[in-house]
Amino acid sequence: MKISTKGRYGLTIMMELATKFGEGPVSLKSIAERNQLSEHYLEQLVAPLRNAGLVKSIRGAYGGYVLSKEPEQITAGDIIRILEGPISPVDFEEEDDPAKRDLWLRIRDSIAVVLDNTTLADLINYKSDSEMDSYMFYI
Repeated sequence: MKISTKGRYGLTIMMELATKFGEGPVSLKSIAERNQLSEHYLEQLVAPLRNAGLVKSIRGAYGGYVLSKEPEQITAGDIIRILEGPISPVDFEEEDDPAKRDLWLRIRDSIAVVLDNTTLADLINYKSDSEMDSYMFYI
């Protein structure tokens, strides 16, 4: 399974909204400009996220989008499944060999575990090991 731009850009939208959570609505135009993405494409992606209840739209001059839940309550798996469909590396119905079928199932389940245990809060607060080391002071 390869995550398309739908999943990647959808995650970008949601991370931007999570970063501004509690500060009011964020326009898709501002997200598009900050990330050098097409505003029109983001409009197409936000609709299924809104229909699934992950975001709310706010109308008006200062409108935009907000998360409908706290960033800790929305997982990467929620977003990817809405925009990409089921998580599956292969079409299992086509696999006759039980050993290979089991392998594909284990791969699918491993991917699901990572996606379902990674929240928007985790993503926006992520610090790589190298970033943490650069701020370490030794006495």
